[in-house]
Order: sequence, then structure tokens, then C-alpha cells
Amino acid sequence: MVIAIMGILAALALPTVRGLKPNAKVAATRQLLDAVSRARQLALSQRTTVYMVFVPTNFWLDAHYTYPLWTPNDKSTADSLLDKQLLGYAYVCLRGVGDQPGGHTPRYLSSWRTLPQGAYISLEKFTPAIPSSPPVLTITTNGGMIAYQVYGFNYTNNIPFPSQTTPSASPTGPLYVSLPYIAFDGMGQLVSGVSGQPELIPISEGSVTFARDPATKEARKASPQVTERPPGNTKDNYSLISIDRQTGRARVERRKVL
Repeated sequence: MVIAIMGILAALALPTVRGLKPNAKVAATRQLLDAVSRARQLALSQRTTVYMVFVPTNFWLDAHYTYPLWTPNDKSTADSLLDKQLLGYAYVCLRGVGDQPGGHTPRYLSSWRTLPQGAYISLEKFTPAIPSSPPVLTITTNGGMIAYQVYGFNYTNNIPFPSQTTPSASPTGPLYVSLPYIAFDGMGQLVSGVSGQPELIPISEGSVTFARDPATKEARKASPQVTERPPGNTKDNYSLISIDRQTGRARVERRKVL
């Protein structure tokens, strides 16, 4: 009888215990929401355009990835970003309050940070946005109506990568690895994305696995293996960071369970 009672209590408690398990997608969404808001606050405080840049996949294949010419510090920073593809972000400004007219000094306003394990920025979002390009992801309601249309990131090669000391690939001007970004101007308004559309950043639940050296366990230059788990959750159980174009303010859009 005692064993039977214990079994009943365990069965009743199991759903509650499962509910206490940390939700990686919720945690990543909250972190990215705070990070986007931080980018806007930095733009307002610095009174200049601030870029929130992300780590794309296969960045070492870029024609302007001049790794042999970099300092040991820049090389080390680049190597540390191999396992931050789809997960990493940082803040950069190209000019500041103290810069002389006509001149500018790029500055990283933060170190590279990553989203928590178990979630990542949807791979589709890293498709470069070009004029008149179609959405990279369309999210519909249960009735099949279009709820959200997600466009790819803007890209720029004017931002030093992986650090502010990295030399340009061109002696005549800034030319660096092309990076996906969102940006806010000195008034806090969104100045990236598709004109007339809010910036939508979808969060996917799952894993990003990186190839590693068997001896050192350090990440190698290889495309990450992305596994959406459960399959289809990016659209079926969507979680979007939505940034208003006029105000620059961000909020979370989630599927509502009726």
C-alpha cells in the first residue's frame, strides 16, 4: 500500500517537476530582448549609430578574412568565435562624441556574448536582405493567415572584425568581413532592416553543434550542425523579437495558446 501511494504521488508530481525545467527558448528570448534594448540605450547615450552585430556561419570563408595579417590577439579572438556562430553578438559604433569632424574611430562597446545553450537565432535570419527580396520565413496563424513575415539581416563590411584593432583588407578604406547587424541611430530609431517593416528576429529551440579538435577540444573551421528540436518549433511555437521602426523599442511576440 505504501509503495502504491508513493507511485501515485510521484505520478502527480512528475508534470510539476517537468515544468520546473529551464526553458532555453524563453531564456534566450529574454536575453536577446534585453540585448536589443541595450543596443538602443547605447545609441542614445553615445549620441551616434550603434550596431549590434552577429556572428554568421563560415565567416572565415569571406574574401576579406585576412587572418595571416592579423595580430595574435585578433587571431585568438577570431578563433574564439568559431563556436559562437548563430549565437554570438556584440555592440560597435563607428564614430563617437569625441571624434574630430570628418574622422572616426570604430569602437567595440562590449565583448562578444552568446545566447544560452539550447537556443539560437534562426538560420533563415542570416540570409542577406537585398532590395525586393522575399521573406526568409513566413509564420501563419492556425487558420493559415499570415501573421509575420521575417526578412534577413542587413550586412555590412565597414565594421572591424573580430575586434576594433583588426586591419582593413583594403589600404584605401574600411573593408572587413561582412557581418549581419541591426542598428539604432542617436535618436534611438531603428535604421536597419526592410523599409516599412519591423525588424523580426526569430529564436529557435534546439542545438548548434561545432566540430572540435579531438586533442584540444577547440572548435575548428567547419559549418555548425544545427538541429531544431522539436522540429518546426521556429514557426509552430514561434518566439520573435519585434523591433518597432519609429521608436526602436523591442518586444516579444509569441504564439498564444487559446
